[in-house]
Amino acid sequence: MKSPLQIRSGGAYDFVSLGALVHRLDPGLVPFRKATECRIHVSGGEFNCAANLADCFRMKTAVVSAMVDSPIGSLIEERVRAMGVTGIWRRFDHDGVTGPNMAAVYSDRGFGVRPPVVFYNRANEAAARLAPGDVDWDALFASGVRWFHSGGIFAALSETTAELIVEGMQKARAAGAVTSFDLNYRAKLWKISGGEARAVDVIRRIVENVDVLVGNEEDLQKGLGIAGPEVAAASKLDPTAFFGMIDTVVSRHPGVKVVATTLREVLSTNRHRWSAVAWVDGTTIAAPTADLDVLDRVGGGDGFASGFFYGLLSGGAPEEALKLGWAHGALLTTFPGDTTMATVEDVRAFAKGGSARIQR
Repeated sequence: MKSPLQIRSGGAYDFVSLGALVHRLDPGLVPFRKATECRIHVSGGEFNCAANLADCFRMKTAVVSAMVDSPIGSLIEERVRAMGVTGIWRRFDHDGVTGPNMAAVYSDRGFGVRPPVVFYNRANEAAARLAPGDVDWDALFASGVRWFHSGGIFAALSETTAELIVEGMQKARAAGAVTSFDLNYRAKLWKISGGEARAVDVIRRIVENVDVLVGNEEDLQKGLGIAGPEVAAASKLDPTAFFGMIDTVVSRHPGVKVVATTLREVLSTNRHRWSAVAWVDGTTIAAPTADLDVLDRVGGGDGFASGFFYGLLSGGAPEEALKLGWAHGALLTTFPGDTTMATVEDVRAFAKGGSARIQR
């Protein structure tokens, strides 16, 4: 199958994302109420895709975001550079007391029958202050950008962040870049940002400018306001319900050419069944199903998205791109933290049916 996307052949950046950077505090297996120490991971759904594409897939990427001149900001900025990503910042001075701040996410890993628990401190977040007019889109896109991406978490932060996404998507399309959006519906964030009704209105206006949409059945229902199908899925790995909603998605948003999602059946915190599916210009495709032993599930969805984007950016057929996304997302759950430690060779080997036999 041929990709329906018209992707330019070159430019200063293969991929640019717009979103919020956060630092995630991870106490490992210990619940936070008993934790005595944490690891710090730099994260953010949009950044994770740029980092994965740069570090694993050796692409030229950038992230557009807010950066606070503080020790935490410096830590985050250093990790961005270490992943090979160019930072395009609106900088903020920290007042030493109240901020503005780089957001903190707290997430233990859970274990067995105990699920991971995630909560946030996004008070006075610098990224939430970003607004239309803060980014010189004309200069950025004049340098050549092949793919532009953002997501629902950043859209939920404030009224102005959503409008900045719309502005960026419109500029990207006008410049000939492919545009993508990960719905990433997070009820906790939208609850304090206008609720589900506002989410549907905001995301609808964003998706009007989108070529590639990433999101599962729940994302489509709550983010786009699309009713679920009459036929329920037989299991978490059954794509019937997801595919049953695509006609409505495309009828409301005819510019959307590709819709993709992961399928995950959680047997326990550390044991998942994993697959992925996509609708590509009227044709449905599916990846294999794998049984995963999961070390850290955070970032697996971004791992899928970045591998899928890589496959399309590198000129592969959609079927190949889907398998690369499925393979990279699976591998990412075997690493601590939110971003990749895999190589493109690892991903291609697993996508072709590689095993866990020792490599000598």
